[in-house]
Amino acid sequence: MYGGFLLNLRNAFKQNNNSLYKILAINILVFFAMLLVRVFFTFSGAGTLYQSFRSLLMMPADISQILTQPWSILTYMFFHEGLFHILFNMLFLYWFGLLLHEYLGSRKLANIYILGGLAGALLYVVMYNISPYFSEVVSSSRMLGASAGVYAIVVAAATLSPNTTFFLLLLGPVKIKYIAIFYVLIAFVNSAGENAGGELAHLGGAALGFIYVYQLQKGRDLGAWIQAIGNFFVNIFEKKPSVKVTYRKKKSYTTTPDPTPSKSVKSTSGKVEDATQEEIDFILDKIADKGYDALSKEEKRKLFEFSKK
Repeated sequence: MYGGFLLNLRNAFKQNNNSLYKILAINILVFFAMLLVRVFFTFSGAGTLYQSFRSLLMMPADISQILTQPWSILTYMFFHEGLFHILFNMLFLYWFGLLLHEYLGSRKLANIYILGGLAGALLYVVMYNISPYFSEVVSSSRMLGASAGVYAIVVAAATLSPNTTFFLLLLGPVKIKYIAIFYVLIAFVNSAGENAGGELAHLGGAALGFIYVYQLQKGRDLGAWIQAIGNFFVNIFEKKPSVKVTYRKKKSYTTTPDPTPSKSVKSTSGKVEDATQEEIDFILDKIADKGYDALSKEEKRKLFEFSKK
């Protein structure tokens, strides 16, 4: 992900390994699309129809309603209403997402966001169905927003690199572990307030972010199944390049030993060989386990070259 923010956002779906900008773009596009739909339906006198359509994208607390609209467990985490709602979510997603992308890569960032949204929805549904506090409102409660996924990103970044410092307005330099702790505490305190469902989802996402990084450092990727599903659909819709096979008679060469050993493996064209996906995965796992500074100069070069594809 190199270039300006707007350039990367505009080309989000034309580039590989940039899930951060894809997630940002989907949230922003859905926000403005639903804003236009709401204005059109309201002025045309069909406001109730918009409300019905809106509810299909939101996450219901009632299990019987979830069974009739199972897609909402995914759609709710990309749907916002209110400018400040989406603004703060996208800012935190961008700031902490850049850090996760640098250390873990594009795929694992997407895994954390989606798993955080799923964990937030799970805690929300469970609490609304088992706690007497919500018994009177469970059938009418619905939730929307990327907050659970964003909390997962924030806590995952703070778990992975707790001493990274952000410069905050009026406060100056603050380590991100303190930012994450502060927002988790706020969510816990407000979990019995007016936005109880949203705050519970925040806590579920935060817990997932911590667990994901903790398990990743032990060598287990909890999001591997998400990546497998994504690869399945990519392989279905991806155009397969036509390959032309030609045969050429082998040429014989006489070689003389090189008195000076080569420091790096090069191809016949003189360029350093590209890293394979297996090498990149190994490098990303090494970053998760030991940090970016543990990489060799060659590993850093391979990661840099791969990120430009």
